[in-house]
Amino acid sequence: MIDRGNVLPLTRQASLLRLSRSSLYALPRPVPAARLAIMHRIDALHLEHPFAGSRMLRDILRAEGIIIGRLAVATLMRRMGIEALYRRPNTSKPAPGHKIYPYLLRNLVVDRPNQVWAMDITYVPMARGFVYLAAVVDWFSRRVLAWKLSITLEVEFCLDAVNEALARHGRPGIFNTDQGSQFTSAGFTGLLQANAIAISMDGRGAWRDNVFVERLWRSVKYEEVYLRAYESVSDARGSLGRYLDFYNCRRPHSSLGARTPEQAYLDHLPQSMAA
Repeated sequence: MIDRGNVLPLTRQASLLRLSRSSLYALPRPVPAARLAIMHRIDALHLEHPFAGSRMLRDILRAEGIIIGRLAVATLMRRMGIEALYRRPNTSKPAPGHKIYPYLLRNLVVDRPNQVWAMDITYVPMARGFVYLAAVVDWFSRRVLAWKLSITLEVEFCLDAVNEALARHGRPGIFNTDQGSQFTSAGFTGLLQANAIAISMDGRGAWRDNVFVERLWRSVKYEEVYLRAYESVSDARGSLGRYLDFYNCRRPHSSLGARTPEQAYLDHLPQSMAA
């Protein structure tokens, strides 16, 4: 990578490595502890009150003794990748160059594994920082088919998770996401199209459309994340991996007739695939 002691100028090294020159001079700065504490609290409040926007969260935080402005709350929410979950008019505007696909699950009876997969991203607090967790979930069984962590919201870790799910479990008929820029990007939709998968997207901010993934996040946060204080990304990856194995293979779900997601998934697969 970049060697500041090399005889080659930094600009030449950046050109050879196809890196942005500006990134050579922008040193990453850790998020202050006080800011992290507010972000962690916003995460918890968002899980409890997903309809709360920046104004309401500002007022709740002020009632708790945290003096903060609405714009600051909105900035932190963007950094965390969260928004108030409710339908709003005129919100189907993709990022520049991104296409929005129709929602395909309305009135659809989902009665078998691999009929519909869903994907979402959530913010995961650590002791001194945070990461993002992306998961691919089978809609019928609630089974987590693949998951990845990242320190940024770039699309690459989402692509890695989808590729892993496809390699291990075949492909679904429909893949549902929200309208996040990662999921509307050409790289993500192109991967699904290359595998002949129908693309479905929620109405922006409509939590009901991706409710099973939202329920997964609630379980992950209350049963794992909020009970820990991950010291590093590797610590978070190991602990989350153990929890998601428990979630898939040992945690019974009332909505699945007290079966685990693993049981619900395998019980309804053709025998050759289950084997």
